[in-house]
Amino acid sequence: MAVPRPQTRQFEAFMTNLSYARRMVEAGRMLTPFKSPTIDIDDFYRAAWVQAVAAIDHWLHEEVLRRVAELAAKDSPDMPYQLRVYELPLHRVEAVRRGDVPLPDAVVEHLRDKLAAQSLQHPGKISEVLKLVTEKKVWYEAAGWINGSFFQGRTSLNEKKLRSRYLEITQRRNKIAHDADLIDGDLEQRRPIDEAEVTDAIDWIERIALGIAHVLDDEG
Repeated sequence: MAVPRPQTRQFEAFMTNLSYARRMVEAGRMLTPFKSPTIDIDDFYRAAWVQAVAAIDHWLHEEVLRRVAELAAKDSPDMPYQLRVYELPLHRVEAVRRGDVPLPDAVVEHLRDKLAAQSLQHPGKISEVLKLVTEKKVWYEAAGWINGSFFQGRTSLNEKKLRSRYLEITQRRNKIAHDADLIDGDLEQRRPIDEAEVTDAIDWIERIALGIAHVLDDEG
C-alpha cells in the first residue's frame, strides 16, 4: 500500500526534484551496456546523489518558511517557544509598525535571509531549525513512523540510526560535490558507486522527508 504524502506545493516540488534524481539513475542504467572511454556512467549516479540531497535540503527550507508564516499569522500563545522569542532587526520592526509589511511577512523575509546561506544537511541543524515550527522530537518520532510505515515494525530503526543514515548520505554528497568523490589521499581514483547504492540513498531521502512531514502534520 502506498504511503500517503502531503498535498502541498512544497512537497510536490520535492517529489519533482527527487524524480530528476531517479531519472539520472535510469539514464545511467540504460547507458551501462554502451560504456565508452569518453563517458563515465558513474557520474550519472553521482549527479543523482547530489540532486537528491538538494531536493530534501530545498524542501526543508521551504517547509519551515511556510509553517512559520502560518504560525506567525495566528499569533497564538501556543506557538513553539523558539518562534515566540524569535528576534527581528529594528528596520523590520519599524516596517511592521508603519504598516508597510504584515508581521508574518516580516518574520518570513528575515528568516529566509538567515536560511539562505545555510544548508540543512546535518541532523542537528535540521532539529534546530524545526524548533521554530514544532516542539516535538522530530527525529525520534520520524524514526518510529518510518519503521511502522515502510518496514511494518520489522527493523530496529531508531533516532540514532536514522540520523546516522541521513548523515552518511549527506557526507557522501559532500565528497562528490567538494572533493570530486576522490578517495582520500588520491588525486585520480574515485570512490565506487552503483545503481543500487544511489537508489537506496534516494529512497531513504524520500522516507526521511515523509517521516518529518508526518511528524509536523500530526496534531497528536
